[in-house]
Amino acid sequence: MAEKASAKKKQQEKNENEMTFWDHLEALRWHLLRSFIAVLVFAIGAFIAREFIFDTIILAPKSQEFFTNVMLCKMGTALGTDALCFNTMNIKIVNIEMSGQFLIHLYISIISGIIIAIPYIIGEIWAFIRPALYPNEQKYTTGAVIVTSLLFILGVLFSYFLIVPLTINFLGTYQVSETVSNTIALRSYISTVVSLTFAVGLVFELPVFVFFLTKVGLLTPGFMRRNRKYMLVIVLVLAAIITPADIFSQILVSIPLYGLYELSITVSRYVYKKQEEEDVPEAH
Repeated sequence: MAEKASAKKKQQEKNENEMTFWDHLEALRWHLLRSFIAVLVFAIGAFIAREFIFDTIILAPKSQEFFTNVMLCKMGTALGTDALCFNTMNIKIVNIEMSGQFLIHLYISIISGIIIAIPYIIGEIWAFIRPALYPNEQKYTTGAVIVTSLLFILGVLFSYFLIVPLTINFLGTYQVSETVSNTIALRSYISTVVSLTFAVGLVFELPVFVFFLTKVGLLTPGFMRRNRKYMLVIVLVLAAIITPADIFSQILVSIPLYGLYELSITVSRYVYKKQEEEDVPEAH
């Protein structure tokens, strides 16, 4: 009888664990569904606002009248150099596929929906993670959502207003020979703009990644301080790749990226110090 009772108890515990797993899976399904609906709603709005999305946003960085290009050219004029007057050449963009423009329209609408819905998506992610956090950590959830969303948006804006126009100018006007002219395919242009925008948006999440890596013990502020020089080289190489061959443009890109690394060191130091303070009472 005792063995049967023990087996029955184990079976009940197993069923409870399975229920817990399926409950988590069900919760995840609803978080994903709500996120999908949010993206879909914003994507439909972006699809309807076709002229604004393409003419005012997507295709604007290639124009000489783009805000960044105008401001940099004015700055170059004040400094007595024409090196900062970007995108003075007319970059021609063509479509070479029958359904190319329609498919690009759909693609950009979805990407726009994702970018606009990012704060909501991040909120849903944190809402799913929140039950697994300690009570003293759950109170920081709202702040975490705001910081994570803000960092991504800042990265997107930094890329769009600085890195994208510099890259378009460099790659769009680069020639191996004067006899070879550039005619840029629409898909290639869109791919460059989207990949740069998303990539830099994710790079700006570095402090968040550092926070969690330090939290689980995979990263320390000491390690990050010791590798400052390597990070500086990486930032300079990255800036040299995505900007024209002038020092001023490289500095414009390098300073914010390296500043992000220094901010991450501060975040890591804060988390590391907090953990040490929490471990002290346990030692006694």
